[in-house]
Amino acid sequence: MKNKKKTIAAKLTGLDRRYDAENLDSIDIEALDTFPYEYPGIDVVINIDSDEFTAVCPFSGLPDFAVLKINYIPGKSIIELRSLKYYLLSYRNVGIYQEHVVNRILNDLVKCCKPKWMQVIADYKIRGGVHTVASVEWGKK
Repeated sequence: MKNKKKTIAAKLTGLDRRYDAENLDSIDIEALDTFPYEYPGIDVVINIDSDEFTAVCPFSGLPDFAVLKINYIPGKSIIELRSLKYYLLSYRNVGIYQEHVVNRILNDLVKCCKPKWMQVIADYKIRGGVHTVASVEWGKK
């Protein structure tokens, strides 16, 4: 009986556990690359989505998983997809709030490709019975 109480107590104190998270400096904006858009007079809407986006909660260090959607109308440049994958992968261990992720990604991508319009949506997996969708837009569609 005594051992059982110790085990339960150990589990309860384990709930206060926190995992280390990397800071925002770990986001690799240098990975982003573009190539020229050859039809500047024609507004094409580019839709990119990934169901593998992961960052971590800055409070607990536990992972947050999201379907990330990036929609944009290019100006003179298009985001090279392989470079975007590397950029998004750099968030894997970064501690960032869900609501801040979309703003950070939008700011970085707008600097990278200077689109006419861009939207970033993060549709997070349900955790603890709570579903979060965060979105932000830049420019005019």
